[in-house]
Amino acid sequence: MKCLVPLKIHIKKLDINESFFVGNAEFEGEEYTINVQGQWKEKLLKLPFKISKQENLRVRLTGPNGFAIEDTLRYRGISEWIEIDSQPILYYLADNQDKIDTLEIYLE
Repeated sequence: MKCLVPLKIHIKKLDINESFFVGNAEFEGEEYTINVQGQWKEKLLKLPFKISKQENLRVRLTGPNGFAIEDTLRYRGISEWIEIDSQPILYYLADNQDKIDTLEIYLE
């Protein structure tokens, strides 16, 4: 059985802005803007740093009280921001944005 260790990104804040969320996140001492929206054409993830090439990644948002929401997203490369495009995650955040403090990205 393969054990996956996630990249853990600390979410400092998330604010709703019309039909999406925007906020700040920290990874390895660097601060990034994070943007979460509903899928436009496909579920996707873009990051402001390189990771090993993956097609589909399991992405999980958690809070201090345990598991919150996860989805499988297609990795689409480098962006200036952390971009998550997923309706299930967006809809969960609409009711639980203050309960989330960590973004986990599972790499194989």
